[in-house]
Amino acid sequence: MTSNPYPLGLRLHGRRVVVVGGGAVATRRVPALLDAGADVLLVAPELTPALRARADAGRLHWVPRRFVPEDLDGAWLVQVAVDDPMAAASVSAVAAERRIFCVRADDRTAATAWTPAVTRHGPVTVAVLGGGDPHRAMTVRDAVRDLLAVRLAPAAAAPSGGLGAAAAPPGQAGAAAAPPGGLGAGVTEAGVSGGRQVGRVALVGAGPGDPELITVKGWRLLTEADVVVADRLVPGLLLDELRPDVELVDASKIPYGPSRAQEEINQILVDRALAGAFVVRLKGGDPYVFGRGGEELLACAAAGVPVTVVPGVTSSIAAPAAAGIPVTHRGVAHEFTVVSGHLAPDAPASLVRWDALAGLHGTLVILMGLKNLAAITATLIAHGRSPQTPAAVVQEATTGTQRVLRSTLDAVAADALTAEVRPPAVVVVGDVVNTLDG
Repeated sequence: MTSNPYPLGLRLHGRRVVVVGGGAVATRRVPALLDAGADVLLVAPELTPALRARADAGRLHWVPRRFVPEDLDGAWLVQVAVDDPMAAASVSAVAAERRIFCVRADDRTAATAWTPAVTRHGPVTVAVLGGGDPHRAMTVRDAVRDLLAVRLAPAAAAPSGGLGAAAAPPGQAGAAAAPPGGLGAGVTEAGVSGGRQVGRVALVGAGPGDPELITVKGWRLLTEADVVVADRLVPGLLLDELRPDVELVDASKIPYGPSRAQEEINQILVDRALAGAFVVRLKGGDPYVFGRGGEELLACAAAGVPVTVVPGVTSSIAAPAAAGIPVTHRGVAHEFTVVSGHLAPDAPASLVRWDALAGLHGTLVILMGLKNLAAITATLIAHGRSPQTPAAVVQEATTGTQRVLRSTLDAVAADALTAEVRPPAVVVVGDVVNTLDG
């Protein structure tokens, strides 16, 4: 006779949780542990780029080797995220000896704890256990989520900061009608190519960092996906809500570190779709704002793969808003310009007219510009922008680790270096920076 599990909410803030394994499963599970405030020790010879980015940022401790029993010293919980049954069994045996609950990705029946299907609505967290059947748990979870979206809609209609995405009623959860014409038209039905059933691809913007800022349509398509190809800037908690059988491809593009060629990403989308899968390309922010979504759409179109594009909340507007900075304001700024700063102003490949930008009176929003910030600010000043122009840097906007640095154009690069500001960060230049101060 199988007994029912005892449901429990673990308060892990500041408590050691050990994760063994550095692959796709760990990539999905670690964000929820970090969100709970756990002191995460990750034990694995290699990490996915997304996990490596979290380790480099100091979000977790990484031990680059195989598991040893001493790794569980002081642990409250262990998650085994490896697909080697013998290795997983050895970890869970040590955990059992020490009376530490153990989650096993390879064998739920051998685990002493299960991870539920979870949905989050602000302070409300709903966790569903399906009697060991993850598909049943996901189905019930999704039904509860739809119900909460209706019941909590009045309370969520005006969240603080004004960044909440508008919710659509659950009755709209079916496939949307495809608009007519062109490569950018949404296509939600699979097609046929050369006598084969072809899957489809959705380019989905995940928003600036807060997992609740994904659109309703984007979240729905994510729950339907067979394959998810995700970038580093995707909110990690969204990955925690994927079905267990979803293939997660980590296509992280860590600045100035490991990366996967865009051509390879394009090929993954095409190959999986031609094999009949529904593929979601999940991107931070919006797919078309420095997200290379256009390149991916063209690659799919050339291969006969139908594509749906789901816009996302772009950090170019959301990051300033989360910091209390409106990009436009009556009597202060009547326009704003969004520019990429990943190339220095004097780089031959740069397409940006920094001299022209220096002469504008509106707001300048710079994405991916932290490394070149000193050169950018010096160039703007050299072409006439006042050194005392207010400037701000917003790091990890809309997340629990958001930081805001306020300065002036002539000092912001040095101030950001002193404050050890790190990517992802958005730079805002203009009088709007101080508009709502005080």
